[in-house]
Amino acid sequence: MINNMKIYSVSRGFLIFWTLFIGLGAAAGSTGMFCDPSGKAMGMDTMLPYFEKLPFADIFFNDYTIPGYALLFVNGITNLTAAALLFARNKAGEVLGGVFGITLMLWICIQFYIFPLNFMSSIYFLFGLFQSLSGYIAYKYNPSSERTL
Repeated sequence: MINNMKIYSVSRGFLIFWTLFIGLGAAAGSTGMFCDPSGKAMGMDTMLPYFEKLPFADIFFNDYTIPGYALLFVNGITNLTAAALLFARNKAGEVLGGVFGITLMLWICIQFYIFPLNFMSSIYFLFGLFQSLSGYIAYKYNPSSERTL
């Protein structure tokens, strides 16, 4: 039988992985959007017209600058902050890591609305699910009796 400390350690390790993977990936993706706002360098230029479904598309979505900032702030900085809190053994890292997994799933739901169904969005939805589950399990099995942040 696996003890609670082992479950906590494994789930916390997975949560650290997911927060770093998503956070660094979002930071790299947004950097690519800033370096080439047209999207041509990343092969995303053909996807820009799909943003026309969104409100104020003619103002905010002429290129990938605003989506780059959104990606950086919504999925990059948030997940890297959760990872830092996890490394500092702050319980808020477990909670925020789980919440940011849910945030990623919501982000992907918006992508499902904007873009045609694709492998990349579908797999990142699963990544968000795995991240949120890791956060929940780490929080639930935390050996500390207090549940305060």
